[in-house]
Amino acid sequence: MVPAAAPVLVRRGVAAGSPQPSRVMHTLAAVFGIVLLLAVLRDAFETVILPRRVNRRFRFTTLFYRLSWPPWRAVATRCPNRVRDNLLSWYGPFSLLVLFALWAVAIVVAFGILQWSAGSALRMDGTPHFLDDFYLSGTTFFTLGIGDVVPRTGIARLLTASESGLGFAFLAIVIGYLPVIYQAFSRREIAISMLDARAGSPPCAGELLRRDRGYPDQEQLIRLLAEWERWSAEVLESHLSYPVLAYFRSQHGNQSWLAALTTILDASALVMVGFDGWCFKQAKLTFAMARHAMVDLAQVFQARQPEAMIDRLPDDDFTRLVGQLEEAGIRFKTADARGELAELRELYEPYAAALGHRLALALPPWTREIASLDNWQAAPWKPREPEHF
Repeated sequence: MVPAAAPVLVRRGVAAGSPQPSRVMHTLAAVFGIVLLLAVLRDAFETVILPRRVNRRFRFTTLFYRLSWPPWRAVATRCPNRVRDNLLSWYGPFSLLVLFALWAVAIVVAFGILQWSAGSALRMDGTPHFLDDFYLSGTTFFTLGIGDVVPRTGIARLLTASESGLGFAFLAIVIGYLPVIYQAFSRREIAISMLDARAGSPPCAGELLRRDRGYPDQEQLIRLLAEWERWSAEVLESHLSYPVLAYFRSQHGNQSWLAALTTILDASALVMVGFDGWCFKQAKLTFAMARHAMVDLAQVFQARQPEAMIDRLPDDDFTRLVGQLEEAGIRFKTADARGELAELRELYEPYAAALGHRLALALPPWTREIASLDNWQAAPWKPREPEHF
């Protein structure tokens, strides 16, 4: 006797032997879990281990920073200066910890889905539920070893062992990754701190060349430009490999890696317009390397040039700059020095302005408008008048 439900199934087009809906859902869940796991592992591998190029394909890490940074910057820039600086300085380290947490959660979710798609083959008190698979995945990933929920089939055990090994490797990578980040940050900041006494706070190209006037020849300036050529190359390499470094702020609000890089470009451009000989050649090399770093980093962060760019060197500032350089014994080679300088500025200032707008970093001035204390001169008591040295 044919069951009453059989005609209904035939009319709905469900043939004998066709997969049940629950089986299809488990298969789709398994596929989704595998895709999610591979995507997270690839993203973590490319972010932490693999050296990267300027042009890169879409990654979850890139999406995370594109979505999290604009609202953080918008809130911070509307706060008072002290709160603003603190919020902006917190973003880099805090975003790194959040990114690690998101990777860990995604891996736990992926293995939880795979455990569920394998049939929730768990040995525990009571009937296994969907959340129990995530509980097992979480305790396995963080190697807790509680033992109240254990796998009971070969597939479930294989997934558990794989996740345990992956969790241990993930922890080791994180432990090794953080020192690399802070070592690169420390190397960058040492040079920026040394620039304080050489170029003022904030750093200025005119002040850098004026303070260098005490040396009898150009050897000191050549060495200085050579050192900053290497620093620019290190910034390019480290910030391409670890873009989060760009969000790490300097100790003082009037210092930043972008301000230092722009100052070196300004100083190199001035030397190229106002010097002859070997110093001119070294300035060209430093300018080329620093400009390379500026352009590539602007591409990495997809920084767009602001619609209304502020002229960093208007006529009054240029006149004051010329006067300061002449006092230091520096005179431009040609009568059209302003035009030649403008051509060089066009090669990097739009990218500097784009990065400054994207990262909420101020660009340095060309000259020091008023006498002020450098950071090294500031003290909590007995303030003294600024001195030129």
